[in-house]
Amino acid sequence: MTDLADFHAAEPFGLPRAAKRPLLTARLLELTRHHAAQSPAYRRLLDALGVDPDQLETLEDIPFLPVRLFKQFDLRSVGEAEIRAALTSSGTSGQAPSRIYLDAPTARAQTQALARIVATVLGPRRLPALFIDAQATLGDRRAFSARAAGLRGFSVFGRDVTFALDGDLRPDWAAVTDFLERHAGQDLFLFGFTFLVWRFLEAARADGVALDLGRATLIHGGGWKQLADQALTDADFRAGLGETFGLRRVFDYYGMVEQAGSIALQCEAGRLHTSVYSEVLIRRPADFSIAQPGEAGLIEALSALPLSYPGHAVLTEDRGVLLGEDDCACGRQGTAFAVLGRLDQAEVRGCSNVL
Repeated sequence: MTDLADFHAAEPFGLPRAAKRPLLTARLLELTRHHAAQSPAYRRLLDALGVDPDQLETLEDIPFLPVRLFKQFDLRSVGEAEIRAALTSSGTSGQAPSRIYLDAPTARAQTQALARIVATVLGPRRLPALFIDAQATLGDRRAFSARAAGLRGFSVFGRDVTFALDGDLRPDWAAVTDFLERHAGQDLFLFGFTFLVWRFLEAARADGVALDLGRATLIHGGGWKQLADQALTDADFRAGLGETFGLRRVFDYYGMVEQAGSIALQCEAGRLHTSVYSEVLIRRPADFSIAQPGEAGLIEALSALPLSYPGHAVLTEDRGVLLGEDDCACGRQGTAFAVLGRLDQAEVRGCSNVL
């Protein structure tokens, strides 16, 4: 199988299409054959679709799994003894959570990829970190939730990690003030899920709390759907953080528990970029054909990392649009795209019954 060392050798956003596409295609075709051999459920799906993994040639040819299948079935390509962790999605809106099984090589690959992607905006040093969440989130052992996984995953990029919220998810202003005093004049790392960051901002405004976060870099993601009733845009979000906290370095990311590690990261121009480890395709909901750039459709997420479960090609329930490739003003190579929201009553039917 194509060695991930070839991916690690490249800058995360440094490969143009002509170099990235052959590398990623070879790896994903090999992953398809690997999972067909190791996962009976995945093999049944390919057989039901009439797909011979040895005859596939392009990224577009690889059968995708609707993300909902991970909520309905235990999909894995390793034995139970090899499982080191099980991640779960939020399972909001009455849905069952996805359950993703990681072995040691997959967990290691995801951690390495995430570290290299995040370093492109934080740099190589670990910075004092303020997390807009509660430490109690990590103590919930009922499930290794997506939020807990995010906090644990991003904590390795910080030092003196301090939680800004109490157990009721209200700001702990004393803890925040102490943190800022300890690290006055230093560059800082802020991390949080989008809806909690916005709630933190609104609380600061309501409580008349003034914070100077001008030297901080914020990475945030997830939780946009919890702000849908406020019709908050990314531009509004960025402007609010700038006006209230003086915070200018703000980077959204697009990721999912089904493909942990291979996140798409927002650039200074406000566009999401896939890294060398990942790609997105936009498919038309009517027939799943490939949409043209600028045409809205369903986001299919592709990742080079999943070895222990067949999550290398996942059709999400998110709507998106391709904005360009290798042509962004920020200088990053790779596909640039935007997320437009989720499908109403999102559900992609038709594949579950063959499992």
